[in-house]
Amino acid sequence: MDQLQQAREIINEVDQQMAALFVRRMEACRMIAGYKKERALPIYDAAREQVVIEKNSAYVEDEQIRDYYVRFLHGLMDLTKQYQFRLIEGMKVAYAGVKGAFANIAATRIFPGGICMGYEGFQAAYDAVVKEECDCVVLPIENSFVGEVGQVMDLMFHGQLHINGIYTLPVSQNLLGVPGSDRSRIRKVLSHPQALSQCEEYIHRYGWDAIPESNTAIAAQKVARLGDPTIAAIASAATADLYGLEILEHDINVSSTNTTKFAVFSRVENKTRNLRDNKFILMFTVNDEAGALARAIQVIASHGFNMKALRSRPVKEVDWQYYFYVEVEGDEDSREGQKMLEELAGVCDTLKVAGHYTAQICLN
Repeated sequence: MDQLQQAREIINEVDQQMAALFVRRMEACRMIAGYKKERALPIYDAAREQVVIEKNSAYVEDEQIRDYYVRFLHGLMDLTKQYQFRLIEGMKVAYAGVKGAFANIAATRIFPGGICMGYEGFQAAYDAVVKEECDCVVLPIENSFVGEVGQVMDLMFHGQLHINGIYTLPVSQNLLGVPGSDRSRIRKVLSHPQALSQCEEYIHRYGWDAIPESNTAIAAQKVARLGDPTIAAIASAATADLYGLEILEHDINVSSTNTTKFAVFSRVENKTRNLRDNKFILMFTVNDEAGALARAIQVIASHGFNMKALRSRPVKEVDWQYYFYVEVEGDEDSREGQKMLEELAGVCDTLKVAGHYTAQICLN
């Protein structure tokens, strides 16, 4: 047998083995897609891909061949993602509002293969997942300029869904009017209260009346329907194209680094943990006695956990009672995490882990 024939036989044998291994790998990917769909996790995980490439490329000693193997891995992962996107295509993602709302923009970027379904209000969108009409819901929990979204915080505290991901979306508010209008003609602006707050200085500068609406995109819809050149909406640039409006002025929000943090809620908790960048959300009420909150905070710190945020919200059912929201770095399922939770139970009236996630992903 000559050298060429020998090499071809080796390739044929390897190709046969690779085909069988490829099928096994894709079957495993199918399982991962099912897991991610149930827990509303995104298909693309850049940190995980980098770990796999670094680990697997180390198996190839020849530096020249290793370079080609890394390219092979990138191609393989692209195929894997395409397959998983196909498997979860049709995933139903709830959000509050209509097309063009910032929640809609966030939902389409987190789940590009999903069917995004708008609902009237945060409660209705949340309940769509509880009732199994949708697989997950994307809701805003905080804006970098205005602060937390109270209604969603309350759903987080009282509801049964789990947070499995946190994403940040840069938010640019724009002044939208009917064709032919201009800023000098505007007398009223419509938008969600958070958007109005983000643009408060701009609105005050021109002395306009600020009219709250349930959603930025719904405000744009209303302006388009009214056809009044003296009424404008504050919303995303995307809504201008959707509803036939003109952008009268870009970027009118006070803060140039305006971002909104969105949480993805699903019925099933994600039990997997990353080796780094773990974070979790604690929500609790404390016993009505002096120093109870201080003791709760001390318990968290004494077990080596760093608090990134601490906020309070009134418990609506009880006068002058508050619950607390804490974002914590680390893993609550670790040995120290379990000790911390056991100790917290002794100083808290109620205690809930609302969800855990890895580092926030920016939806540029």
